[in-house]
Amino acid sequence: MAECDACGKSENMPYECKRCGGTFCTEHRLPEAHDCPGLNAWNGSEGGGALGGGPSAGGPNAGQGPSASGGIGSIGTSDDGLFDMPTGTGGWRGYFRNNMTFVFLLGMWLTYAAQLFLRLSGNGGVFGLEGDIFIAKTWAPEAVWTYFTSIFAHGGIAHIAFNSIALYFFGPIVEKKLGSKRFTLLFLGSGLLASVLSVGVPLAIGETSAGLGASGAILAVLGVLTVLNPDLRVLLFFAIPMPLWILTIGYGLFSVFALAAGGVGAGGIGHIAHLSGLLIGLAYGQYLKEQGMTAPRQLQFGGGGGGMGGGRRRF
Repeated sequence: MAECDACGKSENMPYECKRCGGTFCTEHRLPEAHDCPGLNAWNGSEGGGALGGGPSAGGPNAGQGPSASGGIGSIGTSDDGLFDMPTGTGGWRGYFRNNMTFVFLLGMWLTYAAQLFLRLSGNGGVFGLEGDIFIAKTWAPEAVWTYFTSIFAHGGIAHIAFNSIALYFFGPIVEKKLGSKRFTLLFLGSGLLASVLSVGVPLAIGETSAGLGASGAILAVLGVLTVLNPDLRVLLFFAIPMPLWILTIGYGLFSVFALAAGGVGAGGIGHIAHLSGLLIGLAYGQYLKEQGMTAPRQLQFGGGGGGMGGGRRRF
């Protein structure tokens, strides 16, 4: 028996909102009845219609009318934001709607494939071409592209596997609540800041460090979800049930302890990147909570989520 995300009422046959992915009772099944973020996150329905401000699908000018709200994915305007195009609703852009989690997963694995190619060709490692392209390093802070590319790069198969599992289970929930545009900004913004701090902090205290991995961005996603629904039940290592807040706080405390005991690179893990991403997520989640946003009371992918593992790696 599921619970309504709006009022908490138990419902034998709940309704799932196609816009935000939430579970609702009969009274709150309509997007307007549960303050669905999808109404603001997208400027129209799949076929245009009233919300899109343009003619309905199938008409001679379908999908070409300007947005009534000027919101995400508006079509035909000259001032679209950086992320309006890939997360819009018209044409090929519709494929990215609510699917940016999987776009990021694909980017991670394609990047890892490129890393493997460089390693097999003798250009791998932190001091090789792989390091020049994909690894953020204190001795090359001017290589600003690595702050972005290192988000998608990983040190090994276990590293990328653990991060992929975490993003696969937690990412779609947060993306459906935020909308793909804000989710993209959260993921890339927190990942970039985590990369910059993972280089800047060691530089400031006179240490040498190099790191890569999506864990800063993923922990930001986890932080948002933890604030919106701290009691969400997850399965650590697919076996140990616990509320999400214990997993999140436990992981944060581990990084704090490791920093205090062994420095920024204790255990070969980028704890600065982890903590910065987590703090960004918790702060943004608190902001969203104050705006009245909630999260589903249960995971909607396979009934459980993988624990955070691997982390942002150091070399």
